[in-house]
Amino acid sequence: MYNKYKKDSLSLIGAVALGTGVMIGAGIFALLGQVAELSGNLFPFAFMAGAIISGFSAYGYIKLSNAFPSSGGIAMYLVKAYGKGTVAASGALLMAFSMIINESLVARTFGSYTLQLFNVGNNSVWVPILGVILIVGAYLINISGNKIIGKSSLIMAIVKVGGIAIFAVGALWAAGFSFQDAVSLRNSTDYATTDYLGALALSILAYKGFTTITNSGGEIVNPNKNVGRAIIISLLICTVIYLLVAFAVSSNLTISEIVASKDYSLAEASKPAFGKYGLWFTVGIAIVATISGIIASVFAVSRMTAMLTDMKLIPHKHFGMPGNIQKHMLVYVAVIAIVLTIFFDLSRIASLGAIFYLVMDIGIQWGILRNLRKEVKANSAIIITAILLDVIVLSAFLWIKASSDVTVIIVAIVAMILIFLGERWFLKNEHN
Repeated sequence: MYNKYKKDSLSLIGAVALGTGVMIGAGIFALLGQVAELSGNLFPFAFMAGAIISGFSAYGYIKLSNAFPSSGGIAMYLVKAYGKGTVAASGALLMAFSMIINESLVARTFGSYTLQLFNVGNNSVWVPILGVILIVGAYLINISGNKIIGKSSLIMAIVKVGGIAIFAVGALWAAGFSFQDAVSLRNSTDYATTDYLGALALSILAYKGFTTITNSGGEIVNPNKNVGRAIIISLLICTVIYLLVAFAVSSNLTISEIVASKDYSLAEASKPAFGKYGLWFTVGIAIVATISGIIASVFAVSRMTAMLTDMKLIPHKHFGMPGNIQKHMLVYVAVIAIVLTIFFDLSRIASLGAIFYLVMDIGIQWGILRNLRKEVKANSAIIITAILLDVIVLSAFLWIKASSDVTVIIVAIVAMILIFLGERWFLKNEHN
């Protein structure tokens, strides 16, 4: 029942395309400006540090995927670690909501970048409208099946990775890039340690897309090896791309200019380097990247929530809709993402996503350490390091938000409490 999706329908390259699709779609376009706002001129190194922290976390997922490849991915991992109960179901839903939040983040980014072609203000109602159109389009592509998803993701991944690399190298060349200037610590003392750690929370969010690969474990060719390989390759590709782009943007814009245009900083950075043609090129790449990011994320989260439904860990109502549970989940995912896209701005969406993901990741790592370490042959020191890094970064991020936007913390805490209590009530009634 849990592996009923078509086996061997995703190649290693296709899995990498899905992972990079989610990461690059949200990471560099949506989050670069926000990371720069918290870390100043050192923001390129925040992405490097975020890659290292994500690498420690990825170790646990690779070990789990080698032992338990499944179309349920993280949902199955949590059940293996904690049993079929409230903790596992709540953790899986946190991941699902984190992914849906990511979709609304990418959708609004799509709107912000697209409007740069028309000199329309970023506060325009067209930002959420375009975001909603993108989500609906991603839904339509997802109901068409794995082959179309895999092919479209692969093509768009090649286009956007190549395009972003061209932008980055060209912008560095046009600005007369000097690595010595890039690594200088000018203005670095203007930021508190907690700010830098908060920047890491957002940079980690830029890499969390690697987890979507685990949700297609039952469909990837030779999953016991290729899920882990896809995770490693995706992280390496994204790290290189993020660093190239971060240095390119920092070479063409001041920190104040990056912050002022934080929702579309790559497009702004292309202007001094390439003029209007550079703007068109960069916006075009952003559109491709955000489209593929949404497609990949919707694909993954619908599988995971369908898995939870199959395992009777979350309630399900078909509301008279035809088709299987996974197709119903596509509808629910799209509707929630649309609501978030309409009512939340980029900063708050990113903050909620970071909090949910870090809490869920701590739960995964703790589950491995306590209950699965020997079974999956994981190194305790690496797992403990991953947990400590997550706790430090999450604590600093919450400290920042407590002083700047406590509403985000309140919404996150209330949502997590409701998820836990709702799951506890559902499972208690389900088993009676």
